[in-house]
Amino acid sequence: MSWKAIGIFDSGIGGLTVLKELVEVMPQEDTIYLGDTARVPYGAKSPETVIRYAVEIASFLVKRDIKLLVVACNTASALSLETLQNMLTIPVVGVIEPGARRAAAVTRSGRVGVIGTEATIKSSAYTRAIKRINPAIEVITRACPLFVPLAEEGWTGNEVARLTARSYLAGLKETGVDTLVLGCTHYPLLKEIIAECMGEGVTLVDSAEETARTVAEILLHQGLLRPAAEQGNHHYFVTDVPAGFIRVGNRFLGGNLEDVHQIKLEEAHVQEGSDVAA
Repeated sequence: MSWKAIGIFDSGIGGLTVLKELVEVMPQEDTIYLGDTARVPYGAKSPETVIRYAVEIASFLVKRDIKLLVVACNTASALSLETLQNMLTIPVVGVIEPGARRAAAVTRSGRVGVIGTEATIKSSAYTRAIKRINPAIEVITRACPLFVPLAEEGWTGNEVARLTARSYLAGLKETGVDTLVLGCTHYPLLKEIIAECMGEGVTLVDSAEETARTVAEILLHQGLLRPAAEQGNHHYFVTDVPAGFIRVGNRFLGGNLEDVHQIKLEEAHVQEGSDVAA
C-alpha cells in the first residue's frame, strides 16, 4: 500500500515547531513542509492576499498527493482555513482551534490568556474560538512581537529573553489568568522563560502540541495512519533561498534539517470540492 504524506505550510519557519510535534506523535508519517519565506511575514498582508497565498500553497501540496493539510501559521489559520476547507476534500487543520479547545478544557478560573503576534491578537481568532466553546470564559490577550526574533536568534534562555518576557507578561499575570495559550508557532521555543514568568499556577497551552494530537486523531479515525513500524521521511520546500531557513530551522528542530528545495509557486486556483489543484 502506498501511504500519502501530511502536508504542512507556514509563512516561514515557525511552523517547524508544529512539524516537530507531528513527528514526535507520529514518527512513522511522511511529511512535506512548505515555508513561504519569500513573502513572510503574513501579518502585515490583507486578508485577501493571505487567502491567495494559502490557495497557491495548498495547490502545490495537494499536487504531491497529501492526505491531510496542516495550516501551521496563526495568521493563515485565522484568515484562510474556511476557504481551504471548502476547496479541498482532504482534512484541513489549523493551529487555532486545537489550542482553543485545550484552553477551554483546562482552565479552572475561566480566565484564559492568549499571547501572539500583533496580527493574530488583532484578528481576535483565539478569543472567538474559545468563546464558541464556552462563552463564559474571559479571554485576555497580549501581543508579544519581540518573541519571534528572539526565537529565531536562539535567544531563548538568556537575560534579554527573560527581561522581554517579564515586560510583556507582568500585566497579564496580574489579571489572574490560570491558562495561557502560546498563540504563535515560535513561542514554544521560549516556553521555559514564559512558564518562569507566569508562575507554577498557570497552565501553558502549546498550540503545536494540540494540533499534532488533533491530526493524529483524524488520521486514526479515517484509517489513514501509517503502521507504527514504518519510519517517516521529511521533505522541505521554501520560496526563497534555503540558507537562512536551514540555519534557523536547525535551531527549531535540533539539527537534522536536510533536503530543502527552493520552488516557485504558480498562481493557482483550487476547484471547489477537489483534493487536487486545477
